[in-house]
Parts: sequence; structure tokens; C-alpha cells
Amino acid sequence: MDTSVQPKVETDTTYNQNSNYRFALVSLTTLFFMWGFITCLNDILIPYLKGAFNLSFTQAMLIQFCFFSAYFIVSLPAGMLVSRIGYQRGIVMGLIVACCGCLLFLPAASSGIYAVFLIALFVLASGITLLQVSANPYVSALGDPKTAPSRLTMTQAFNSFGTTVAPFFGSFLIYGATGEHGVTSASDVQLPYVILALTLFTLALIFLFLKLPALHQVGERTPLRFKGALQHRHLVLGALGIFMYVGAEVAIGSMLVSYLVQHSDSGLTEAKAATYIAYYWGGAMAGRFIGAAVLQKLSGGLVLAFNAFIAIGLIVFSMMSTGDMALWSILAVGLFNSIMFPTIFSLALHGLGKDTPNGSGFLCLAIVGGAVIPLLQGMLADSIGVTLSFLLPASCYLYIAYYGLYGSRVTQSNIN
Repeated sequence: MDTSVQPKVETDTTYNQNSNYRFALVSLTTLFFMWGFITCLNDILIPYLKGAFNLSFTQAMLIQFCFFSAYFIVSLPAGMLVSRIGYQRGIVMGLIVACCGCLLFLPAASSGIYAVFLIALFVLASGITLLQVSANPYVSALGDPKTAPSRLTMTQAFNSFGTTVAPFFGSFLIYGATGEHGVTSASDVQLPYVILALTLFTLALIFLFLKLPALHQVGERTPLRFKGALQHRHLVLGALGIFMYVGAEVAIGSMLVSYLVQHSDSGLTEAKAATYIAYYWGGAMAGRFIGAAVLQKLSGGLVLAFNAFIAIGLIVFSMMSTGDMALWSILAVGLFNSIMFPTIFSLALHGLGKDTPNGSGFLCLAIVGGAVIPLLQGMLADSIGVTLSFLLPASCYLYIAYYGLYGSRVTQSNIN
């Protein structure tokens, strides 16, 4: 997800060679993989810390609240910082901040205080936000502007690959520390995050000394002024669509382990259920390739509405089922999530003209839905049960269907 407002850039002609760009692009794909990997680990961390600290679902969902709040709080300051220090240094600083966040898991586990875990997650997410603000426009500027979307799509595929393999890594190292039926302890999360810290620090050193094409900003960074952009009704409704989509996607992923265990008719353990998260995120990765072809033939609004209605049907069917039917139908929602974020984003920016940069920044702030919706679902799970709490993400998809069919139509409206 692009959380940056991208300034104009030009490339240093000293490095204006295809081989240099390919090398830089390959290097940057490791970053996209890493932040997808780290973000997905939260889906395993939530049920594990819930057991270790005997938390309610609401308290456990504070993990996603703290993590995704960083997108809302840190994104704009990070953009201003990157405009001063440059993209490569911004990447290095983002990696170091994320490394510090991982290392904070050591005192968090030693103290046994849940609040310290939340602080560690916020620091980690702040580093990832800085990383995104630096890396996304950097990838866009590495070569012909006409092929920038293709480069970003390719690197985003590696982001999805990270979310696909992370559940296997997390399940093995976290649950494997005690075994499937062992007594959970907060200290069991130390090893995976120490490994991540070492990896991030190594990447920071590599990018500090890596000879990458120099990118220079042209002119001053344009400040965000939302007033003009907010005159566009379809942009405002699109921001709510981004809020709903990110919230629903994250909420489902966060509740999957608990949901699958409850709906299992064969004694599915949390350790085994955690590995199934890979299918949820893997479906999203596969769906991006399918959706790219479909969207060349069909209207984005229609495809968006179709996918949203299918997602609602899958959720309702899963809620009414048990065993494999419940398992695979809820995991299939990931496949239909795939095209939603880029489609909503592009529909919301259509026809904005000079307001496009500010509109993009406004849409990025709506990613905070990943903090709010999971927390609300946690409250529902505590009050009416895990299964019925999935009515909340289903209602989010209902709004997304409305946006695809009607809300995305371009009209001018003065919003005071």
C-alpha cells in the first residue's frame, strides 16, 4: 500500500542504464517482501498473545489498532522527513526504526507487560511506514514513467508473497517453541522477532552502502491541502471505501485462527490453524494476477461490486457451516479481496485533475481502517461471539459493493 505523497523526481543520468535500474529494483523487492511478511505476523501474534496474557478479543485487537494507527500518525511526518534526507537514506532509517521495534519485543517479553508489546508494535509499524513512503516513489522513478505501474505491481506481488509465507514461519517458530498443546508464554515470540531484527539491520547496512541510482526532487514538496480535493464526492466516498476494505481485510485475517478453531469438526489446533492464514493472503496474491487481466475487459466498478457481493456470500455461507466448508469458504474471501484496494483507489482518483496528489494523500490516511474495524470486531466477538462478529466485515463489503455500483460515479459536490 502506498502511503506517500509522491513529489516529482528525476534520475541522475550517471546511472541511467538499464542494468543499474534492474539491480536497484531487485534490491528494493526485498523491502516489499519484508513489510508484507512482518504485517502478516500480526495475525499469528494476536491469538498467541491472547492466550499468553488471557486477553479478551477486544484487548487482543489492540495489536492491529497500534500497528495501523502508525499509518495515520506517521505517514505525513515521514513524507516530510524523506523530502529532506532523500529516498535511500529514508529507506535506511525506516529499516533501523523497524529493527528497533523488533528488538523491543525482548524487554516486552521479559517484563510480561502487554502494553510494552503494543509500544513495540507501534515503533515497528512506524519504521515500515517510513519504508513505504521512501520505497514506493523510488520504484516509480526507476525507469520510464510509462512503465511505473508495472514496476509497482511487480514489487507489490513480492509484498503479497511475504504475507503468504509469513504464517508458516510464525507458526513454526512461535507455536513450535512449546508445541501445539504446550503452555503459551510471551517469551516465545522473542526468537522470531530477534531473527527479524537481525535481518532488518543487515538490510539497513546493505542499503546504506549500496550504490543505487540517485533520485533528486524537483522543486519543493507540495503540502497536503484537502479542501479542494474534498469537493469531489466520489473521492470522499472512496476514502470510506478504503477505510472499510482495509478494515475488513485485516479484521478477517486477525480473527481467522480463533474462527477456524471454533468451526473445526476435527479438533483443529491454533498452531495448525495459523498455517491456513497463508491461503487467505495467497489467494489475494493470485487474485491480483487474475484481476489485472479481467480489469482490462470489464468496468472497475462492476468488478469491484461483483467481488464484494461474492465476499459477503462466502462469509455468510461460512458462518452457517462447519468443518472444511466453513474453512475454505472464509479463506476464499482473500481471493476476492485482491483487486479491491487498487480498484477503489483508482476509481476515487478518477477525474480529480490538479487535486489528484492531495486526493491520494487523503486516501492513504483512510488505511487507518485497519486499526478501527478489527478493534470493533473484537468488541463484537466478546459480546456476541466470534462467528456473529463476522457480520461486521460483511457489512463493510456491502458498502464496497455500493461504491462500485453508485458511489464511484464522478460528480462534483461542495462539501463543507
